[in-house]
Amino acid sequence: MNFIAIIPARFSSSRLPGKPLLTIHGKPMIVHVIEQARKSNAKRVIVATDHPAIESVVKAINGEVCMTRSNHNSGIERISEVLEHYQFSDETVVVNLQGDQPMIPPEIINQVATNIQLYDVNIATMAAPITSIDEALNPNIVKVVRDLYGYALYFSRATIPFHYKPLSTKSSMISKNFLRHIGVYSYHARLIRKYIRWNKSPLESIESLEQLRILSYGEKIHVDITTVNTSNSIDTPEDLMRIRTAEP
Repeated sequence: MNFIAIIPARFSSSRLPGKPLLTIHGKPMIVHVIEQARKSNAKRVIVATDHPAIESVVKAINGEVCMTRSNHNSGIERISEVLEHYQFSDETVVVNLQGDQPMIPPEIINQVATNIQLYDVNIATMAAPITSIDEALNPNIVKVVRDLYGYALYFSRATIPFHYKPLSTKSSMISKNFLRHIGVYSYHARLIRKYIRWNKSPLESIESLEQLRILSYGEKIHVDITTVNTSNSIDTPEDLMRIRTAEP
């Protein structure tokens, strides 16, 4: 399966300014993401950034970088600029890796790339079972619910599905009913080009989740489930400290 991995990496962040350059075990976060992508089957790994300091770090490890505008509202908008810069065809499969997932397993990258062809969709993503009630209630963890065929019904920062009866704290009950969205996507380039022509949807504005624009315009998103540990995304200072103190 031929695909390109693109890593949007903006410098500004309200909670963690300069997040891609924060160090983990002696390396900038963006370097960890690149290294994981290089372990996958991606034929090309491109960092899309708006800041020269990030560009310098990527070039220092012989990485490929595309400088983009600073006024993009989402990672997918930044990727769209990369597509036009390189003039990739509509059939190109792009895996969007989040710059704040320094430990993303290469097998997840390969799986989401394969799924776009396996399920004949324009976009695929991944989820993992939520294992604690704290995760289920945490608005920094995006939840997803699927239909019977594995396609997304909705994504939310809220606790979905909502339990009419009191929510049990038993881990088995939590893991059977709740899924945490893993922020890695595969797209055909044509979907990205359609996305940037669509207006922002009301649900996207309310939840601040770009994938809701895709659902709002009637596109199917396939969501596969993995049991591989993927809980090392960094959204808060507490997440950063947890990763820094973990074993390398």
